[in-house]
Formats: sequence, structure tokens, C-alpha cells
Amino acid sequence: MAGTSLLALIDDIASILDDVAAMSKVAARKTASVLSDDLALNAQQVSGVNADRELPVVWKVAKGSLLNKAILVPLALVISAFIPWAITPLLMIGGAYLSYEGVEKLIESWHKRQEKKRRKLSDPSTTAYAGTPTPGIPTGGITTGGIPTGGTPAPGTAVPPASSAATTSTLAGNGEDVYLDGKQIDASTDLVALENQKIKGAVKTDFILSAEIIVISLGTVATVPLLDQVLVLIVISLVMTVGVYGLVAGIVKMDDLGLYMSRLTGDGGLRTMLRSAGRGVVAAAPMLMKALSVIGTIAMFLVGGSILAHGFPWTHSLLDSLAAGHSGWVASILTALTDMALGLVAGIIIVAVVTLVKKMLGKGH
Repeated sequence: MAGTSLLALIDDIASILDDVAAMSKVAARKTASVLSDDLALNAQQVSGVNADRELPVVWKVAKGSLLNKAILVPLALVISAFIPWAITPLLMIGGAYLSYEGVEKLIESWHKRQEKKRRKLSDPSTTAYAGTPTPGIPTGGITTGGIPTGGTPAPGTAVPPASSAATTSTLAGNGEDVYLDGKQIDASTDLVALENQKIKGAVKTDFILSAEIIVISLGTVATVPLLDQVLVLIVISLVMTVGVYGLVAGIVKMDDLGLYMSRLTGDGGLRTMLRSAGRGVVAAAPMLMKALSVIGTIAMFLVGGSILAHGFPWTHSLLDSLAAGHSGWVASILTALTDMALGLVAGIIIVAVVTLVKKMLGKGH
């Protein structure tokens, strides 16, 4: 009797696991678009840290992602069971935050470019140096503290100290300017703060994207028993986390792999091919990271705008009508562009409101 009961239990478990596997595949397919944005965003978020800290940072973010999902899975089940109407507003708050972060990144990028231009104009070693003599044109068009750039102060003139904003900050020698909370920082003293900021930012972003993934997954299994729902969400959470952060780790260490391959010794066609491939990987790595930075920012507007569009029935209907009459990839591109535009507009409005509130509270910078 006990043996029969055990066999029946094993059969039930096998049946449940089979159902969970099938439903997990469906849920994974439906969350694929969000997952690709998640990958680009997280690779962008953890890039730029010291080379020997890349994997520890990815690991910390991955642990934060697992904690996010450990909070979100039971929370989503409770909300879905008792206050299902709250799911959409909560997701919209997350979408608004992503849009806000996207605009903040654009502003930060603009400040970086302006700072680089300013340094070039004040650096005698560059061709853009504002103090370089030009026939017929006096030097020193730009002044710092009353002293023409590139000029020599008059005898007795006090030379003002260099502005802290003019300090060239580099992170572990990678030549990139480092900003913390919108301000340029000295990476030699603030490396730990920068790393913690990147981890915190990546975990926050992951929380929003994980919430969307879990809600989409929950929607695919809404009609099945509670146990199946829980198991599907756990499987999706684990597979997504391992998959995303495994790929992120591979992306951020791609240059090290290329360097190792390029230094292989020995003769033979395979070794020669690997060395050539390694040199190609090393050359492509910086371009890939720059591309991921752009893709990650676009993904913020795309995901944020998409969530906001689905939250308001009138915007959803309006955006759907714009894509109506088109089919296939044309409709997909139009939908993506309108979602991005909505995310950008929402982000600009939120940044303006936040900036105004900070100024009113005396916290603007």
C-alpha cells in the first residue's frame, strides 16, 4: 500500500514538473523581449568598474536580483489574489522610474561631453587648445579666474586653484570620466562609492524589469493551480537570473578572453586563427561596451514607455491605431518607436518636476 502511494506521489510530481516545464517555456517566450532589455541594461550598468572587480560586482548584482525575485514572487501572488487592480499602477510607477533614469543618463552623458570639450580647450597638448596663437587673433578668449587660458599671468597676479570640476578623473586607467550622483568624482578616492552606486543602480533597475517579467509569467499561468504558479515563477526567476547574469559576466570579461587568445603561443592553423580572433575580440570589446551603453539607455525608454502605454487605455488604443494597417516588422518598429517616444517624454516631465521640487527644497545642484 505504501509502495503504491509512493508511486502515485512520484507520478503526480512528474506530472506537475512536466506541466511546469511546458508552462515555463511559454512564459519564457512571452518575456523574451523584456529579457533582452534586461541583458543590455545590466551589462551597461556594471560596465566601467575596475577590471579585477567586474565579476564580484556582477555576482553582487546577481544576488540582489535573486533577492528581488524572492520578494516579488510571493508579493505578485498575494497582489494577484487579493488586489489584482494594483498590479498595473505599481508597474507604471516602475515604468516612470525607468523613463526618469533614462533621461538622467542622457543628461549625465551631455555633461561628460561638455566637460571633455572644456578640458580640450584648456589643455595645451591638444589642437583644440584655446590659447594656441593664431595670426591676427589674440590668445586667451576663454578665461579662468580672470587669467586668459593659455596665457601667462601678470607679475603679482594670484593664480586661482584649479577647479575640482576640471580634474581629470579616470577609473582604473580606462580614461573615462567618472560621475557620481551627477557630479564628476575622483575615482582614486571614490572607487568604492562608485562601485556601490553601480550595484545599487543595477539592482534597482533589475527590480523593475524582474517585476514585469514575473507579472507577464503570472499572466500565462493565471488559470492553473497555485502550486503550479509558484513552481513556474521560481523556475522562470532562476533561469532568467542565471542566464542574464551569466551573459553579463561573459560580456564584461570578453576583452580578457580576447587578450588571452591573442597571447596563445605555438604554430598551426588553429592557434593562428585563435590569435587573430582574440585580437579581433580585443578591438571589438570597447565598441561593444559603447553600443551596450546606447542600447541600455534606449531599453529604458522602450520598457518604461511600453509599461506606461499599457497602463493608460487611451494611450494604448492610440499607439495601437498608429501601427494599424501595417503588419510584421513595420508594425513592430512603429510600436517600439512610439513606446520610446512616450518613455522619453514621460522621463523629461518627471526630471523637470523632480528638479523643480529639489530647487524648492533647496537641494538642487
